[in-house]
Amino acid sequence: MKTEPKTYRRSRQRERILQLLRQTDAHPTADWVYENLKKEFPRLSLGTVYRNLGILVDQGVIHKIRSGSTFDRFEAKNTVHYHLICERCGKIADFNMPIHDELEEQASRMTDFLIQKHRIDFFGLCGQCRKIE
Repeated sequence: MKTEPKTYRRSRQRERILQLLRQTDAHPTADWVYENLKKEFPRLSLGTVYRNLGILVDQGVIHKIRSGSTFDRFEAKNTVHYHLICERCGKIADFNMPIHDELEEQASRMTDFLIQKHRIDFFGLCGQCRKIE
């Protein structure tokens, strides 16, 4: 049974958060978003940023990236792509390689799941962290 998505009132802060995420490839944390908007919105709280990020995720206009670190990261890029995640510094980079839709078909055939999408993240050390070794 599919439910109707919840509707939210328009918010200048939320629109600005979305605009900020669309302007960066950095996969920022909520704290980064807060630091970049607090001068523009002096009464902005970190809780408000988290709440609005949650709404944007709920609306499907941004994605939450759980990278195994303490803090979730966020992105507004809606095209299918993979991520490279540094296990030392936590950097996340987009990795554009051919998308393998046949993985979804194969997983569906092998299970009782109806696969609708997949996510692949590659973990390792970024070039900067490799220089430190």
